[in-house]
Amino acid sequence: MSFSIRRSLSVLVLAVALFTLTPTAHAAQKIKIASVSWTGVTIKTELAVSLLKSIGYDAENVVLSVPIAYAAMSTGDVDAFLGNWMPSMANVADKFFDNGTVIKYAPNMPGAKYTLAVPTFCAEAGLKDFSDIARFGDKLDWKIYGIEPGNDGNQIIQAMIDADMFGLGKFKLVQSSEVAMLSQVQSYAAQGKWIVFLGWAPHRMNERIDMTYLTGSTDETFGPDDGSATVWTNVRKGFAEDNPNVAKLLKNMVFPVPMMNQIMTAIKNDKSLNFRTAGLKWLKANPATWEAWLDGVTTADGKPAAPVFKAYLESR
Repeated sequence: MSFSIRRSLSVLVLAVALFTLTPTAHAAQKIKIASVSWTGVTIKTELAVSLLKSIGYDAENVVLSVPIAYAAMSTGDVDAFLGNWMPSMANVADKFFDNGTVIKYAPNMPGAKYTLAVPTFCAEAGLKDFSDIARFGDKLDWKIYGIEPGNDGNQIIQAMIDADMFGLGKFKLVQSSEVAMLSQVQSYAAQGKWIVFLGWAPHRMNERIDMTYLTGSTDETFGPDDGSATVWTNVRKGFAEDNPNVAKLLKNMVFPVPMMNQIMTAIKNDKSLNFRTAGLKWLKANPATWEAWLDGVTTADGKPAAPVFKAYLESR
């Protein structure tokens, strides 16, 4: 074989290799994070996406329902999810953890809460525990208010009704959305009307509504310790191996409950702020948080990430 032919073949092999490898290398830079239409999860996701973009990644917030988010992670269509409330979400998530298609990965918010709640005047009148709900069925119009269809909290409530747990067999689950449900609660509370609804912390509802969380949750409902929860960051199988730098960042990203409450309150008080801008404003005022997040993390091209993100924040 002549030198020119060998050279031509070598160039062809190299070109084919580059053509084959380039999309894979590029794909590793595209990060898709699933979120659901909950205030806290949206704030966390928008912050993660903004931070990743600032250090050179092509990142995207993909809004899905909870079941679809897990299905998408299991097939590799999205990479991560920052809203795995446990133990209440176990009925949705555990099968994916068990088959290995989704990795539980890292806690991002300890000290959360997720369970049924009532306006405080209802609790003061005797509706304090899950076992009290049925006694006040007429006052409650035999309804329990949840959020969007497919949500894990709704599934827990429906399972309680279907199994007649705590005598709830006559109740109906009302599904809507976070915004619609909270609007209903605020309207009822202002009128002195009774209502049982799905509540959680952190959320600005805890500041806007004089509310009380019910006791009595069990392993079969919202978990022990009256619905106390830990929120986890989940990733698809193989994500940490494919994207070790981004995986390190996601593991570092912890969102204390007071931080989230402050951001949510800022959004309510300043209509010019959205989820992303309110979160970035909080980070700018609290640099120790993002400095810890970026410990050991680099930009997409391998440079220290902290100075780049600092410059990004200062330009906002």
